[in-house]
Amino acid sequence: MAPILQVKELTHVYSEGTPFEHTALRNISFSVERGEFVGIIGHTGSGKSTLIQHLNGLLKPTSGQVLLDGRDIWESKAVTRQSRFRVGLVFQYPEYQLFEETVFKDIAFGPRNMGLQDEEIRRRVEEAADFVGLTKKQLDASPFDLSGGQKRRVAIAGVIAMEPEVLILDEPTAGLDPAGREEILGNILAYRRGKNATIMMVSHSMGDVARLANRLLVMNGSNLAMDGAPQEVFAHSQELLEMGLDIPVVTRIFLHLRRLGLDVPQVYTMEQAADALEEVRRNRQC
Repeated sequence: MAPILQVKELTHVYSEGTPFEHTALRNISFSVERGEFVGIIGHTGSGKSTLIQHLNGLLKPTSGQVLLDGRDIWESKAVTRQSRFRVGLVFQYPEYQLFEETVFKDIAFGPRNMGLQDEEIRRRVEEAADFVGLTKKQLDASPFDLSGGQKRRVAIAGVIAMEPEVLILDEPTAGLDPAGREEILGNILAYRRGKNATIMMVSHSMGDVARLANRLLVMNGSNLAMDGAPQEVFAHSQELLEMGLDIPVVTRIFLHLRRLGLDVPQVYTMEQAADALEEVRRNRQC
């Protein structure tokens, strides 16, 4: 089966031909398979946000291509418009973009722009609300009467109500407390399971991407520096630190244990750490 997304030698230059010219992306190439959960990491200014805005046609490449199901999303205006429904993008702090008088109307905004019938819009709104843990009673409330975490869920529901095949999120847990973070991440996983959707998530939380993503893209200086499974990427811990990136706390602890002479493997999730320490305990009892 062909990849759902292909990025081919993508370059983007801001203010080209002026004194303010800046290359934000330089010859980026990668493919994304259906159902993958891809984490995108990189220091501030590395090109992450510019990259994801190309994936549903919000930005046009200076050169290169973005293909959705093998078709260039800039092939025609009709294809570009359809791509924006099939690839949903949730910006950082999306709750600031709420504007309707009820939660229902806010979530329905995207499906209504798709030209869907009222019955289909209602089905999508109610299903999206269920995915993100909103009650039917809350659909009639003003979004401005909700808590910060609830507003975030409304904004995410507004994107997934369009039932995108690819859901892209820019720091979806930014500013939330630990409970709120886990709820939002759970909502994203529920949508992935329910729709067999592809997820791409920009995050500064190495712990989150380590345990959720099956693949990581590492941006550095407008380039794609690494592309691989979490265990492959975090095996280059020193390189990541030199790029100005963090590594999972548990990875940092186990690196320190290895420097102290303890024979432990490289780990990047708490589950792996627990298994590794149990193995050490068993070996010491032998």
